[in-house]
Amino acid sequence: MPSESFTLAAAQVEPVYHDKARTLDKTCRYIEQAGRDGADIVVFPETYFPGYPYWRGSVSIPRWTDLMVDLQKNSLHVDDEAIDILGETVAEADLTLVLGTNEISDRQGSETLYNSLFYFDSTGELVGRHRKLMPTHEERAIWGRGDPSCLATYETAVGRLGGLICYENHMTLSKAALTAMGEEIHAAVWPGFWEQHGHPGDKTRAETSDAVDTCDIYPAMREYAFETQSFVAACSAYMSDAVPDGFSAEELGFNVAAGGSMLINPAGIVKAGPLVGEEGLLTAEFRDDERRATKAYFDAMGHYTRWDAVSLSISDKTLTPSQPRESGTEAVAGDGSLSAAQAQAVADEYDVPIGVVEAVADELAD
Repeated sequence: MPSESFTLAAAQVEPVYHDKARTLDKTCRYIEQAGRDGADIVVFPETYFPGYPYWRGSVSIPRWTDLMVDLQKNSLHVDDEAIDILGETVAEADLTLVLGTNEISDRQGSETLYNSLFYFDSTGELVGRHRKLMPTHEERAIWGRGDPSCLATYETAVGRLGGLICYENHMTLSKAALTAMGEEIHAAVWPGFWEQHGHPGDKTRAETSDAVDTCDIYPAMREYAFETQSFVAACSAYMSDAVPDGFSAEELGFNVAAGGSMLINPAGIVKAGPLVGEEGLLTAEFRDDERRATKAYFDAMGHYTRWDAVSLSISDKTLTPSQPRESGTEAVAGDGSLSAAQAQAVADEYDVPIGVVEAVADELAD
């Protein structure tokens, strides 16, 4: 019979900033430690590999460009040798890994970065990835937008696993989508923990766990657990006071990496954390009955839903830069179902603007 209990871990680990090789070595050591601690799933923070760009908004455009190139060189690619090394370490530790990383696009000709989660199963295989759908504020100058298809869940030995990145955990419909996909365990990754001073645009790095009074992460993670009846591993980034090599303190003006990781049961009860102001591997054991007991009162995929009143449409599209053209046609309207010549002929016959014909064709194609 499947186990009725399991262990979650949040690796609140400081990367070797902008250093791919040394960050890889440190990552493997913490995966091994999580395995020794009996973790079934271990989660690393948002863009842990090789560090969140806390320099965004704090440097000149020329310096920003140099740092972007450096970040590209030290980020992960799905065909990277580092993926094989991580996979071997995961298999040896016999656990599931959710790794926050800067990801280099695998589209031929592209060097775009994405804010991604990489999912490794317990055999060490990279089974999927999630790219942040909408980078926040200045992040849009760093990362591209993820495809709709990357909103997904994955089966593990201890339950169905999904994940979201930073403010995605506030997005009502994305949460609902993962719930509809049967998510039971949720990996939530963040760039740190902070105090808010009136609104999200005015925040400072948390100094103590008292920041729970104003940090949106704390209530959001407890609510995520309760409203979806899922076990939540919220893993937040940590960096020490030491300024990384090649940087000045002023350049890291957005450094909110105070940690703040938490492990939460489906009733919204924090069983470990928040761990603030230090590096550490946070672990907690959970029982499946904790989820069942919450669902007995409030089942978001069962007796407490009204799909006849509210329903959700989920896209699984992958965005591509080009579409195949039908043989023998010129420029096409919509998805290629109507050629330009055909559209013009219909417009002439019925004496309507060609734009109206193309709009109707697009609507019918959808």
